[in-house]
Order: sequence, then C-alpha cells, then structure tokens
Amino acid sequence: MTHNTPLSPRPLHHLADGRRRLMTAAQLRAHGVSAAETDEQCRPGGPWQRLLPNVVLLHPGPPTSEERLHAVLMYAARERTAADGGAPAGVPASVPVQPGGDKRPVLAYAEAMITGLAGLTLHGFRAAPPLPSLDAIDVLVPRLRRLRTTGCARIVRTTALPTAVQVTGVPVAPVARALADAVAGLSDAGVVRRLMTEAVRGGHCEPAAVVRELNRARLLSRPHVVDAVDSLVAEGRALAEQRLYRMVREHGLPEPAWNVDLRLPGGPHLGGVDAYWPEHSVALELDTRAHRQQDDDALWAEHARKREHLERLGVTVVHLTPRKLRDCLEHQATVVRTALMAAADREPAAYVVVLPR
Repeated sequence: MTHNTPLSPRPLHHLADGRRRLMTAAQLRAHGVSAAETDEQCRPGGPWQRLLPNVVLLHPGPPTSEERLHAVLMYAARERTAADGGAPAGVPASVPVQPGGDKRPVLAYAEAMITGLAGLTLHGFRAAPPLPSLDAIDVLVPRLRRLRTTGCARIVRTTALPTAVQVTGVPVAPVARALADAVAGLSDAGVVRRLMTEAVRGGHCEPAAVVRELNRARLLSRPHVVDAVDSLVAEGRALAEQRLYRMVREHGLPEPAWNVDLRLPGGPHLGGVDAYWPEHSVALELDTRAHRQQDDDALWAEHARKREHLERLGVTVVHLTPRKLRDCLEHQATVVRTALMAAADREPAAYVVVLPR
C-alpha cells in the first residue's frame, strides 16, 4: 500500500449518535469524512443537512432549539487549533459554571456567545419569547471577526467581548448586554418596558448596569427607550427602598425619619435624604442614579456638594447603592450601626430642621 492509496470508506452512522448531532466541517474532516462525502450525505432527502455554513446537522428532521443554539455558536466561534492549546468549537471541555462552582462538561466556544432576545430567554426572562419562535438567534462576536448574518445566525459585533455566563452549557452574554442587544432591534415600547422592568424586578441586574449598556450602544436617543429607562429607574428605586426598610427592621436598627428634607434654622435648604437619625446626626442616601451620561456628572456634583456641606455641619452621611443592599444587606446594616454608635464620640453637630419631603 502506498501513501496514495485511498482509505477504505468508513461507516458514518457512528457520528450521529445521541450526543453528536452537530459537527463542523473541520470536525467531520478530523473524523475522516471528506468534503465529497459530506456533500453526498447533505443532498436533498439525505440523512444530513447543512444548518449553517460549515455546520452540519447529522439527522434529517428539523433542529431542536438546543441544536439551533449550538449551531449558531459553532458557526460564529473561532476555530481553535492544537497550536492554540484549546479544543475546537463545540468540543466538550471542563469549565466552572461560576467562580468557585463545581466543574461540569460544557461546550467550548471561542469568541462567541448568545445575546439579544435568545440570551434573555436563556437567562429566564418571562417577557422574552420562547426560543422556537425566534427566526434568528443573536450571537455576539468581536468586531473584527469576518462573519456575516445568515440563516438562523444574526451576528452582533462588539469592540470588547464581555465575560460570558454559562447557562445549561451555553455561553450567554451578561443580562445588561443581552438586554441592550435585544432593545437595539425592538420598536415596541411596551415590550422594551416589560423587558427592562423584569431585568430589575427579577433581580437580574441593577438599573445603572442596563443604562450603561444602552448608553454604550447609543440607544438613549430613542424616545421609547428613554420612557422605558424612566420606568426602570423608578422600579429600581422602589426595590432599593424596600430592601432599606427591611434592613432597618430585620437588623434591629433605630427607626429613622424616612425621606426627609434637611434645613438650617432660618437658613438654606441642605438637601433631601432617604433616612435621618436626628439623635445621632446620621443621614443615609441611596444612590439610584441611572440617567444619561451627560446628566450623570451634574447629578454626581450636586450629591457631592450636599454631602460635603452636611459633613461640615457634623452630620455623618452614609452612602449606599442598590447593589450593596441586594448583595450584602447584613454588612450594610453593620455600616449604618457603626455610624450610629460613633455619634457619641463626635463633636455635637449643628442643629438642623427635619421636614417631610
């Protein structure tokens, strides 16, 4: 036998077992399947079908939602070679589902992740459509990748690829990014508002993270998006206030005066605060800013001036964010309790008038 002697034909049925129903052209070649054999298997009425360029579905029926997701990722992922030190796209690899979590087999996809409405569906959004109803699945890739939208794969480009979240073995863009990519293709104000509200109400992310992504995508000039952002901010503030009330109640803190304005007697207005303990001269502010970037700097400057003025008068200002209240409520209660206890060691503060806001 010489090197030019063709290999004996290999049976192909072993490729379409229960776990391997999708393969790239490169993976098929690695299994000894030539391009001509692939073409023959993918002929009309044949046992295989080309679902996307270079992605073959190894059965004749319609693809499942899971197969469509993985096909899109296999099409968009950068093919890794042995020189890269990694597995080719779609080859099982053991990676942690989350930091510190147990390792489980997932499919390795380089420089590609599901985003947009499909990403929100995978994150568990009830307001997002089910996967079978989506004609196209958005996949996020680096801006310089040479790919085109085709079939069920819609290419979304980014200059900085975020860290993917693994959802049932599928790499998915973080909620805020997936939401921004979904909003970019939506014109229905009601749908946009429902998705944004669920992002906050469902505990997926904070309003500020969503607005940062919307601002980065230059979507905040769209009227229906601006209206939805206003609802988003209101929803986020209401949830933060509920957590603040719970913190005071569950951790045995003294009851403050809620949502009050502070003034000097016969003097200027000092500003509003979310909670104030008059006997301790401790004020608490929730930072729920999530507006457009051009407004954000002015708001921050105003908050900084108010805080500096109050502290010059001897009032301690505790600054909390909704994320801190969500992620470490007990620690924030300790911060407030420490500020209250320290009041006895400070010089008496100036007398301020407390008025309902």
